[in-house]
Amino acid sequence: MDDSNTIIETNKDTIKVIRFNKPHKKNAIDGNMYNRVTKILNEAAFDDSVSMVVVTGTADFYSSGNDVSNSWNESEDEHMKVLRDFIEAFITFPKLLIAIVNGPAIGIAATTLALCDLVYASENAYFYTPFPKLHITAEGGSTLTFPRLIGQRKAAEMLLFNHKMTAKEALEYGFINRMYKPEELETKAWDKINEISKLPADSILATKNLLRRVYYDDLLKTNDVEIAVLKKSLKAKSNL
Repeated sequence: MDDSNTIIETNKDTIKVIRFNKPHKKNAIDGNMYNRVTKILNEAAFDDSVSMVVVTGTADFYSSGNDVSNSWNESEDEHMKVLRDFIEAFITFPKLLIAIVNGPAIGIAATTLALCDLVYASENAYFYTPFPKLHITAEGGSTLTFPRLIGQRKAAEMLLFNHKMTAKEALEYGFINRMYKPEELETKAWDKINEISKLPADSILATKNLLRRVYYDDLLKTNDVEIAVLKKSLKAKSNL
């Protein structure tokens, strides 16, 4: 597949849509895709014609996370910077950020969902962060966001013990906002999004800023610390 098509960027009126589009690899995210999403989010943040961003995936997976089979052109330091900048783009995005999770979300695809304002998921989605199984450590701000969203014990189960959380469980714990049948997801999620788009944007964005004000700096610091520890864990893994 042409690398330029692995992220599809479209617009629905004032709503920008980012779609992971590498279905033959379960929408695994490679370096080019990380950079593209980062650039789109950072530009949309200052584009007055964009009111919100919606992130979704093609086919059966939202995203299987980092594409470990992809050969990165960057050095390890640059690789870590790409990940850090990708996560920071989610943290700093000042407008509404909504995910339509059309299937499983794994690793960084799951952790960055906790940085979205709303998450609509298919019944056949699941959320999986098997960091210890991979001999690596948590990222995406999840060591801060997961305990806040789903509680300390469930966060530990997810981040330490490879628990695979179903969509039903994710709804019960408040990790997602709504769950729909796979065949209804696109229609019902967009009905909600279109309804939201009619609300006063200034009020919503000001309140979003107030909601995250108390932990915004902590999120940025957490991202930096997590990436530093992840780098060490990758180095240790390579020595196994």
